[in-house]
Amino acid sequence: MPEDEPFPWDIGVYDAHCHPTDTLASVADIPQMKARTLTIMATRGEDQDLVQQTAMSLSAKTSQPTDRVVPCFGWHPWFSHQILDDTTQTTAQNPAEHKFAHYTAVLSPSPADDQQFIDFLPVPKPLTELISETRTRLQQFPNALIGEVGLDRSFRLPTPWTATEIDSRDDQLTPGSREGRRLSNYRVKPEHQRTVLKAQLRLAGEMNRAVSLHSVQAHGGVFEVLKELWAGHERVVLSRRKRERQQDAEGAVSDDEDENKTPGESYPPFPPRICMHSYSGSVEPIRQLLHRSNPSDVYFSFSKPINFSGSTEKKVIDVIKALPEDRILIESDLHVAGAQMDESLEAVGRQVCLIRGWELRHGVQVLADNWRRFVFG
Repeated sequence: MPEDEPFPWDIGVYDAHCHPTDTLASVADIPQMKARTLTIMATRGEDQDLVQQTAMSLSAKTSQPTDRVVPCFGWHPWFSHQILDDTTQTTAQNPAEHKFAHYTAVLSPSPADDQQFIDFLPVPKPLTELISETRTRLQQFPNALIGEVGLDRSFRLPTPWTATEIDSRDDQLTPGSREGRRLSNYRVKPEHQRTVLKAQLRLAGEMNRAVSLHSVQAHGGVFEVLKELWAGHERVVLSRRKRERQQDAEGAVSDDEDENKTPGESYPPFPPRICMHSYSGSVEPIRQLLHRSNPSDVYFSFSKPINFSGSTEKKVIDVIKALPEDRILIESDLHVAGAQMDESLEAVGRQVCLIRGWELRHGVQVLADNWRRFVFG
């Protein structure tokens, strides 16, 4: 593949995961981008409405509502401590009254002796309220996804804002993120992250929506959550001889859907399709996630800034070579839209084609087909 070969934007290039609403001024650049569609993630309380408004404003300018943007609504593990699990309580909790007990229970180490840190944190949002609001947003956008959600064992909460940091912060950035602040010693307990994640994955099953999933130092934990939700719904894995006997006229295996349903359930408690975004794991976990008995179809997306830097590059090359070609996606994972996002997508697109040995136009077509299948089924 010649390095100077023009990139085939005309085929359609799709960003499987990005965050342009974190830099709201850049949203105005989306209509002029070379990329066909951006899959825009929400992560926390401050950006759910922004993603919704962005999708509405851009949809109003085109006859095809999903031509430029596919909105995604979800609560990222970095902000999962802000969610109060009210699903196991016999009586409704007042989030303000339970703020201290909540944060001392879900953070590690417990900040019980750090009242200043707890005061800095927002009043937690009930999990049932989060799920209800997300369901309403998904109903408004029939092609919307759930994302960004997941597990993260490495992150730590940032320290409270200092007066100097507040005075010097970039007001072009959407509030709520770290924005360069020092990190505290506090982390969200894995079990609480799992509670928030499972509730959102169950909603994805209810609404039949795909999910963009974050996993950092937590690939085993993610797989355990999925296995728990998949239990009783596994696909029947037939021998080669039995598959040949059940092939239909098109040569595809005919699935017996009734075998995959749990009696009394009207929908499965897991998403139909999952994207492991900016996948940073090794080859071995992908074999587990792609096992033929798993009832969710799992895709893997790759970004230039996360996957192709430093010591991680050799591992991601091995992963991309090992994946089936119909499960690979590309993304920018950038927080600003426009030319920078296009450049990032082109760079990772070329990189994936080079690794796979694909002719450029063929490879970009494969990636486009994969994205459409991931989003729409």
